[in-house]
Amino acid sequence: MAKRALILLEGTRSNGLLYIQAAQRLGLHPITLSSDPTQYDYLAAENYEASQVDTTNLNALINEFSRLRATYVIAGLTSAQEAVYATVGELCRHFDLPGPNPASIQRCCDKFIQRELLAEGNIPIPACRLATNAADVKSAAAEIGLPVVLKPAVGANSRGVRLCRDSDEVAEHTTYLLDGKHIWRTPPRILVEEFAQGPHHWVHIMGKEVIGIEAADLGPPPHFVFREGIFPAVLTDDEQKDIADVSLSCLRALGLGWGPTNIEFRLTKRGPVIIEVNPRLAGGPQPVQLAYGVDLVTEHIKLVIGNEWDLRRRHSYTAAWRSLLPDRDGILNWIDGDNRAAALSGVAEVKLHVKPQRPIFRKGDGGDSMGYVMAVAPNLAQTKAILQRATDLINWSITPFPTIGE
Repeated sequence: MAKRALILLEGTRSNGLLYIQAAQRLGLHPITLSSDPTQYDYLAAENYEASQVDTTNLNALINEFSRLRATYVIAGLTSAQEAVYATVGELCRHFDLPGPNPASIQRCCDKFIQRELLAEGNIPIPACRLATNAADVKSAAAEIGLPVVLKPAVGANSRGVRLCRDSDEVAEHTTYLLDGKHIWRTPPRILVEEFAQGPHHWVHIMGKEVIGIEAADLGPPPHFVFREGIFPAVLTDDEQKDIADVSLSCLRALGLGWGPTNIEFRLTKRGPVIIEVNPRLAGGPQPVQLAYGVDLVTEHIKLVIGNEWDLRRRHSYTAAWRSLLPDRDGILNWIDGDNRAAALSGVAEVKLHVKPQRPIFRKGDGGDSMGYVMAVAPNLAQTKAILQRATDLINWSITPFPTIGE
């Protein structure tokens, strides 16, 4: 009898392995299709099946999918990566498989179109303008008023996103984005937006159900690098209701509501202001599983293969994570303490992304993280204490790169 396979289009450093492991627990054979499978270390580490194919070429993907159907029963198709999720929707429609609406995903992934649709739905968002050249950026920043946030209109993981507090920083980051240092997947388009101030949060949604709200802490400006998260966030009942109502309005405005959605917002003086709607799981769905016993990756795959999902809470704890962020660029001499940290009671996971004797280049985005620690306990105070003890055990040494002339 042919194996039932789950096709995964591309992967991610944060969630790719989780999807493979969840597929195997459901009795599925995971196969990753990628333009470059070698970029995902976990594939080679466990000898998971992968096939090299141009994931930007729909016809090439259709041909590869058809080839695989000669050997496997294809149970479903999905991805943890936002950049290819619209293509997932197109392939699902072509092969009559459950999947997201590709048009809705495409609109959502263009941050300016997303902003326009949210504004039409009277959903609170930062003031924003679209710019394609330096003059337009300068004009938009002046119109909105400093400080402003500059970000690529299409992208993820905070790549190319920066807070600009004066005209010099606006000019400097515009040059960075437009003069070849930033890698664009699409023609360069910059979103210039108002800096909404207030605590940062994520809303985890499956289908049209709000699973929970996570509080997130960012590193120092001008970058937007997440360094810590707590789930569930400590909020009043009124705040939770307002956030849930706004979140569901976002789904309606964007035509979403199939599968996972992750919504970023800031809780400002005027209430929740939407920063971004992402048609995928958050980069770290594990806190939801630790706190509530709901495995969002597994439940997503169940939907993908046409099974019923189960989003009921099994328990109610507090989970938290902290990212291990380097303090300088240079060569990582050593990093240790991870095994001691993992052995602590209440520590759910310690993950390192880096190895000694490798260069560290900080870019001010999510890729800066050298790893993370995750903890869970019955209440917030206990969870924070465990997380602090664990991270205190992890140390590293980075030798700065020599300066010119040394």
